[in-house]
Amino acid sequence: MAVSCRDCRKFGEKLFLKGDRCLSPKCAVLRRTNAPGTSGAAKVGQTRKRKKSEYGIQLQEKQKAKREYGLREKQFHLVYQKAVRLEGATGEMMLQILERRLDNVIYRLGWATSRSQARQIVNHGHIKVNDQILDIPSAIVKVKDIVTPVKAELIFTESKTTPPVWLKLDQKKLSCEVKDLPKREEIETAVDEQLIVEYYSR
Repeated sequence: MAVSCRDCRKFGEKLFLKGDRCLSPKCAVLRRTNAPGTSGAAKVGQTRKRKKSEYGIQLQEKQKAKREYGLREKQFHLVYQKAVRLEGATGEMMLQILERRLDNVIYRLGWATSRSQARQIVNHGHIKVNDQILDIPSAIVKVKDIVTPVKAELIFTESKTTPPVWLKLDQKKLSCEVKDLPKREEIETAVDEQLIVEYYSR
């Protein structure tokens, strides 16, 4: 799936799809405040936006989450279906599954500058889980799993990212233990998961 700054402009917020570029003045959201396909910032207010329907709002939220986590439609729907079968609020369970994906864990640890880079690192066999190489980005980590790089030089180690509290990182050993399951308040995302649940429940 191609990564594009147009997606951030479309949703009007940073989805952090391009790593360090998203934190720099080159970020498209900062440079161009108009949505793709409109005439430009100089004409803001001259183009009347159509009011979105309830369905349109729900669809946009689903598309935003799908793009943020870098999943295709079928993959994202499978995550939702798995969440429905779990005990607890479906929306929260869905986000929990997305956060526990191995590629997302690598991104949250700061071992990659974006989820797409994290996916590449996993695909190339640069990550071990419990001392076994795991090259499946969609693999779901469990509590007490130990995540380590095969070699330190194969991952990004200069990040100042603070890992979420459910991941216990030993920076010196470059080893991470999955300490707990992520709670909703520990998940950094602007996604409104309830809108996605409503979309799929129609």
